[in-house]
Amino acid sequence: MTIRVGHVSYLNHEPFYIDMERRGIQLHDVVPSAIAASVEIGEIDAGPMPITDTFRLEGISQPVAGFCLAVTNRSGSSFLFSKEPISQLNGVPIGVAAEAGASRDLLRVILALKYDLQPEALVSLEDSPPAFLLTGNQALRRRRGLREYPNKYDLGEEWHTWTGLPFVFARWMRRNDLSGEDAALLEDTLYVGLEDGVDGLYHLSEPRENLLMLAKDIMEYIQGVRYFIGFSEQKAIDLFRKYWEQAGGAV
Repeated sequence: MTIRVGHVSYLNHEPFYIDMERRGIQLHDVVPSAIAASVEIGEIDAGPMPITDTFRLEGISQPVAGFCLAVTNRSGSSFLFSKEPISQLNGVPIGVAAEAGASRDLLRVILALKYDLQPEALVSLEDSPPAFLLTGNQALRRRRGLREYPNKYDLGEEWHTWTGLPFVFARWMRRNDLSGEDAALLEDTLYVGLEDGVDGLYHLSEPRENLLMLAKDIMEYIQGVRYFIGFSEQKAIDLFRKYWEQAGGAV
């Protein structure tokens, strides 16, 4: 059976997929917020699932080894932009892109438990809110800031200064009914492809004009990304799950 994998077209996800099509794995374009639903209904067999969705789908899915998308400190691509300082966002609507995955839940936790704030609601970006969250390539294109929103907060950095830990945005998960043979192929493909994929981003010579990034910008960005769960990442997952539940998250 052909393995169907959720393909997230963000720069920091590119190394995951470098060798997949050559190995016969089928890629399906999915935004982070839709990975879990696609796994749940069987549209895809595996993918980099937002960390809070992994808690909810423990009954039907399991990790693919320790593969993840984590940041050691600054995320570089998960930003809260605000017209006012974060301390003044109590009762203020905050815009969130529909595709946002774990960043949405991390924002809730940081506002509720680090700053003791409760926004009025998380709304669509189309509502032109006084504060909003951007993630992925959209955030990379606006990483220098926005004139109308003078306050910019990197959520990875906010988490790290609070806890001293990295943050795990996504973890590779696969359906329990994926055969052992296919699971082994997927795991091997990730092992082999990641090394080449990360190395390729380190040694780019051309800019990514669509992201407004020079080759050196990409190298600096990727240096802060981790693709495999170690002790610190697991500790971060456990702590975030505790905080997420305290902030009203439900499995």
